[in-house]
Amino acid sequence: MGFNEFLTKLFGNKSQRDLKEITPYVEKIKAVYPSIQQLSNDELRKKVDDIKQHIQDYVAEERAKVDKLREGIDNKELEEREAIWAEVDKIEKEITDKMEVVLEEVLPEVFAIMKDTARRFTENPEVVVTANDFDRDLAARFDFVRIEDDKAIYANHWMAGGSEITWNMVHYDVQLFGGVVMHKGKIAEMATGEGKTLVATLPVFLNALTRNGVHVVTVNDYLSKRDSEWMGPLYMFHGLSVDCIDKHQPNSDARRRAYMADITFGTNNEFGFDYLRDNMATSPKDLVQRKHNYAIVDEVDSVLIDDARTPLIISGPIPRGEEQLFELFRPNVEIVVNAQKDLCQKLLIEAKKKMASSDPKEVEEGNIQLYRTYKGFPKSKALIKFLSEPGVKAQMLKTEEYFMSENMRHMHEATDELYLVIDEKNNSVELTDKGIDLLTGSSDDPQFFVLPDIATELSQLDHFQGTDEEKQAKKDQILANYSVKSERVHTINQLLKAYTLFEKDDEYVVMDNKVMIVDEQTGRIMDGRRYSDGLHQAIEAKERVKVEAATQTFATITLQNYFRMYHKLSGMTGTAETEAGEFWDIYKLDVVVIPTNRPIARIDMNDRIYKTKREKYSAVIEEIVQLTQAGRPVLVGTTSVEISELLSRMLTLRKIKHNVLNAKLHQKEAEIVALAGQSSTVTIATNMAGRGTDIKLSPEVKAAGGLAIIGTERHESRRVDRQLRGRAGRQGDPGSSVFFVSLEDNLMRLFASEKIAGLMDKLGFKEGEVLEHSMLSKSVERAQKKVEENNFGIRKRLLEYDDVMNSQRNVVYTRRRHALMGERIGLDVLNTIYDTSLAIAEQFADTLDYEGFKLELFKTFALEAPFTEDEFKSMKQAELGDKLFDVALKAYKQRMDRMSQVASPVIKQVFENQGAMYENIMIPITDGKRMYNISCNLKEAYDTDCKIIVKSFQKSIVLHTIDEAWKEHLREMDELRHSVQNASYEHKDPLLIYKLESYNLFKNMVDTMNRKTVAILMRGQIPVREVSEEERKEIEARRAAMQAQALAQQAAAIQAAAEERQRIQIEQAKEEEREDMSRYRAEKPGMDGGESHVTREPIRSEKRVGRNDPCPCGSGKKYKNCHGQGL
Repeated sequence: MGFNEFLTKLFGNKSQRDLKEITPYVEKIKAVYPSIQQLSNDELRKKVDDIKQHIQDYVAEERAKVDKLREGIDNKELEEREAIWAEVDKIEKEITDKMEVVLEEVLPEVFAIMKDTARRFTENPEVVVTANDFDRDLAARFDFVRIEDDKAIYANHWMAGGSEITWNMVHYDVQLFGGVVMHKGKIAEMATGEGKTLVATLPVFLNALTRNGVHVVTVNDYLSKRDSEWMGPLYMFHGLSVDCIDKHQPNSDARRRAYMADITFGTNNEFGFDYLRDNMATSPKDLVQRKHNYAIVDEVDSVLIDDARTPLIISGPIPRGEEQLFELFRPNVEIVVNAQKDLCQKLLIEAKKKMASSDPKEVEEGNIQLYRTYKGFPKSKALIKFLSEPGVKAQMLKTEEYFMSENMRHMHEATDELYLVIDEKNNSVELTDKGIDLLTGSSDDPQFFVLPDIATELSQLDHFQGTDEEKQAKKDQILANYSVKSERVHTINQLLKAYTLFEKDDEYVVMDNKVMIVDEQTGRIMDGRRYSDGLHQAIEAKERVKVEAATQTFATITLQNYFRMYHKLSGMTGTAETEAGEFWDIYKLDVVVIPTNRPIARIDMNDRIYKTKREKYSAVIEEIVQLTQAGRPVLVGTTSVEISELLSRMLTLRKIKHNVLNAKLHQKEAEIVALAGQSSTVTIATNMAGRGTDIKLSPEVKAAGGLAIIGTERHESRRVDRQLRGRAGRQGDPGSSVFFVSLEDNLMRLFASEKIAGLMDKLGFKEGEVLEHSMLSKSVERAQKKVEENNFGIRKRLLEYDDVMNSQRNVVYTRRRHALMGERIGLDVLNTIYDTSLAIAEQFADTLDYEGFKLELFKTFALEAPFTEDEFKSMKQAELGDKLFDVALKAYKQRMDRMSQVASPVIKQVFENQGAMYENIMIPITDGKRMYNISCNLKEAYDTDCKIIVKSFQKSIVLHTIDEAWKEHLREMDELRHSVQNASYEHKDPLLIYKLESYNLFKNMVDTMNRKTVAILMRGQIPVREVSEEERKEIEARRAAMQAQALAQQAAAIQAAAEERQRIQIEQAKEEEREDMSRYRAEKPGMDGGESHVTREPIRSEKRVGRNDPCPCGSGKKYKNCHGQGL
């Protein structure tokens, strides 16, 4: 017995340990379930409300503490706030931890409630409950709820994903097992058809009861919309709100409401992009996301591994972005690539002739020519076919061993004749000297496409005889030349990659004159994604479509770092076990394999290995014919659009009806998948058919043997092959799977063991014969493992680069969020002043440059030096920094107090006189260079004695300086990442240089940002015009004269009005003499008991001055406070 076997026997294997950990929870759920079943519908909902309240009560004490700490924080001194906010953060962390404790406590009851809710909807066409406000709101928006009197009636059928579904699912035990695993923050690997979407309802429901939000992440918007509609009614029945972000536009109120829902569905990209957009917002009202609490990721391997290879980027135009070199240098590159193809064709013909010779020397030369062809054009179809012939590949591998030996000392002998060297495994292309000469052509500069050795040139500059100005000019010239050539070499490299390593209808498709990337794992079009580092523009130039302008990164994050922000993360998929190591390394996620509800009845056959692709595809067609004749549906899996179209043409020639599903036809996915399980139906699909689709079989198909899976090629990832196999055999259905492989396939060419080729040669296999054995299938899997390790290395490398950015991103985004929300802005400003004080002290303490210190102090803090030169020279750096901070902080507080004092009388007057007219007010504040218009709430300014104006000014300046500095920093980081790749030519690690340089860049950015922020804040003031004594007297005299004039005008107006009134009364009296007006007369008893006759005056229509209108005298006051007083 080996050591591993002994440990397994002693402690059990991982599956047994997982089962032992989770089983007690499942037993508790089953124990409490009968009591839940006995409850009425209203009692069941009441039980959920009680649990919600219990969860809130469990952390009520801590929340009260936080509220109390937050209450008076704005009235505290700046220096005291840091300790308070640290305490707030500590208590909020305690609240999060306590939430997990209480959720674990209520888990059995909550899972039992969700299971019984599913049972009630399955067994009853309608579920009747006493209506509440939430039910009435649902009834107004959805068809599955209606209100009758005081009852809410929930139907068990509703629309989901465009079609009506009737609920017919109840959780079984292994699904309870999966639910517990996901609540624990792990990945549940469940076989196809085991109901992953239903399993997710358990942890989603439980965690949503906290009201902190749950995100359900899917691979595409069809699934996010469908699942939110499909599972939503179960959550809504218990008073939880559900929404889907993919139904709403970015930055809209509807999307903001979707994030405020208890359960939010959406695609991984949209969640990530919303995070980036939030960190570009300029107002708290623009934010859509709340705190990242808990996320469940569907198809977790696709999202967290496959999609994580490319970062999410929000970019914008850059100056002269249209001026690119791709189209300019495309003809040069085409000349080199075509010359290489012609050369390799000739070399291959020569190699065939010489290898067929009986002369060993000629055979050796032929082997070298063959290897040279392989290094020059490995994707040549003629070469691939020749290598599949007996003994050829084995001979080439021997030749390769010679050239690879002694640190590739002899490699130049093989590659010097070529124009460029292609390394398919490492996805790289390198020009030879011969290639550079051809590329340069008739140019005057033979070094036109050669990157200069900048280190050598700069070191030679040390011996340059000349003035400092001449030396600096020479250095600038060297750096400028390097920059120009660097861009030129980069353009050529990307064009060479586009022409030699990226093929149309394989890695990308061209639709509507646009280059669209095809996801190699799923076969779906990755809409909106672009290759980075100019590769996408190179492919656009190659395909002669519009080359999009170069852009600048405004915000970026990898999906790895986005999802690592969640307090708790879990996932579900059918294929995660093969990537368990990566999940643990990057996300600290454990993979737990969930047992199947019914044993798998699918038959997985050994791979069938052929020599050439032609033989393989012919065998596939014959297999399809046999299977369809037996009445079985067939799903044919391909790895590219090109292969799916080739097989489609071959089936059309044989007059076999079939459907094709690939990146060009992805709109028909739901319709084609729905037909795929019918008798004798043939469906050709790229790997997209392996994700989120269930192919359901009729009883006749099951009797015929079930769904047959035919893989036309082994994918470089075992997960993708397992997904394809998993389409058959769902829920104990019969089925079969087999993969057809050829030695010409990419995986076999690049990574498969040469033993297979050697074995076929020894056994003397002829064209058309097949090799099939379990050992060979394992050999293919070993080749896949090599590729997986390689891909993991690439992803980890990408993550290492983004980790550098992520640490910087966290600092900047945290400070930005504080500025945006305003709560901690005072503390951040305090820290900014402190950091700037220390930076200035550090800058000048060592050199003892007092004059420079004075100048910098005035430039940054607008202060005169607070110490003499002797004091400055006698102090240590730390002491100097602390004293400078004390002086700067005191000056800053005085400046802000002065701002409040200046603004206060104006705000008081505007609010008291015109408060009803205005909600917000714009305050002009200047730093002496430019004017900043700061908006703030008028009432809030009045209530806080203008302190809110100071806070708004701080927020505005900090946001402005952060955004400007971060945008510039991202541009520099883009350039740095591009330039450090050249370090590999000097045998240096680009990542190490990137880390060192990026640290220096970030340190400089923060220092510049701090100094700029402090310089504006320390100079900020509300502009007030100073008035001399003579001007003041003149203004007062002018005002007195205007008031006297206004009084005279008012008196004249009153007199005129009285005369007009008297005239009208006389005329009215005359009319009454002529006409009987008794029916218009109003009568009332007189004081003496008799009758008093009152004549009605006519109504006068004239413009009157309102009490709150400006006084006509021109004083600027309201009428009621001026000449209208007492009226």
